[in-house]
Amino acid sequence: MVVIRLARGGAKARPFFSIVVADKRVRRDGRFIERIGFYNPTAVGGAESLRIAQDRLTYWKSVGAQTSPTVERLIKQAAKATPAAA
Repeated sequence: MVVIRLARGGAKARPFFSIVVADKRVRRDGRFIERIGFYNPTAVGGAESLRIAQDRLTYWKSVGAQTSPTVERLIKQAAKATPAAA
């Protein structure tokens, strides 16, 4: 099964997460198929804290990839931050 989840990076006490598409059997920070975004929970000021490639997210969901609960929450957060252009 293919999942869309977070992979942790960054230093001790300074987390940085990549939003990746990976096989469910591979460890959290291991090999992945594609990196589709990032999440920086410690972003301050004008720094970008969340970016998701919506076209790639839509593609992977259309072919059956499941999202983790945390990534699902971040997707909803990103949708609120950038309302769709009419």
